[in-house]
Amino acid sequence: MASDKIRIKDIAERAGVSVGTVDRVLHGRPNVSKSAREKIEKALEEMEYRPNMYASALAYNKDYRFFLVIPSHENEAYWDEVEEGAKEARELKRDFGISLQIMYYERFNPTSFAKTARECLKESPDGVIVIPSTLDVTRVFTDKLHEQQIPFILLDSYMPDLKPLAFYGQDSFQSGYFSARMLMLIAQKEKDIMLMKLLKNGQVGSKQQMNRETGFRHYMIDHFPKVNIIEVDLPWDKPESYDDTLEEFFKTHPNVHHCITFNSKAHIVGEFLLRSNRRDVQIMGYDMVPKNAECVKQGSISFLVAQHAYMQGFACVSTLFDAIVMKKEVTPVNYMPIELLTRENIDFYRRAQI
Repeated sequence: MASDKIRIKDIAERAGVSVGTVDRVLHGRPNVSKSAREKIEKALEEMEYRPNMYASALAYNKDYRFFLVIPSHENEAYWDEVEEGAKEARELKRDFGISLQIMYYERFNPTSFAKTARECLKESPDGVIVIPSTLDVTRVFTDKLHEQQIPFILLDSYMPDLKPLAFYGQDSFQSGYFSARMLMLIAQKEKDIMLMKLLKNGQVGSKQQMNRETGFRHYMIDHFPKVNIIEVDLPWDKPESYDDTLEEFFKTHPNVHHCITFNSKAHIVGEFLLRSNRRDVQIMGYDMVPKNAECVKQGSISFLVAQHAYMQGFACVSTLFDAIVMKKEVTPVNYMPIELLTRENIDFYRRAQI
């Protein structure tokens, strides 16, 4: 007999107990004798009963407060997609009492992350999604979450030492290795490649970007060791300086025809090239944010590596729901697809729910 057709009355008759006693056992309530519990458990096993976890969660009528700790950002950024996916998952689970609060910290600022983390802990969350800061600063937060037995998921940057419930993001080393291979399909005869970085206090935005660069450089050493990789560092907080810096670079390096960057801001170079009417430089970047997509359509960006930010946000909330509300086991490491977008297929790229 299928579980969804088994009635409490059927179980009670099989076990020889009252309907009320079966109800107390199924919902984990007290005041059931050992003998009655054993009879009911035996009946459940013989009838191959499997509880309807969704119905039980709805009947429990408990509220669950999930928090997303994320860098503050401008509109049309990669993180917007993460937020939209997380909010959509929250909406789909709203009947189960799920709420989602988003808390922001200033990127490149460990002190800001620590402050936001403390504020999050004060709210006694049921589950947390964390976009990490540095390993040491993030560890202080996640150690507290472990102490308070609050499950958390890491998004974007994988730090296995922190022992998260789960991780969502790309295998960043393989992503960088892949991007190098794709770039060199069109740049194999080049002697110089431009690498654009956005820095603040000498640091890139995330561990993920560092790992992408590591994968990229491994491929280049293995297959194109003679190609010179020339770094162009742009200050994160001084966008007014970008045009002058890029103009000077291309004036000094007239034979550079290909550029790569491992952040979501390839459009900085792409828009500069369009304004300068330079058609002899091609860029490879990351993330299908609107400004990047427009540069792909205009021809100044050749390739974008997409990492499904919307799907990541959606999946993180769904995974907290499965683990905390539904009491399911979840997959600990979830690598997102590495997809290559070009002018020919970018209009067919769709955000999708998991």
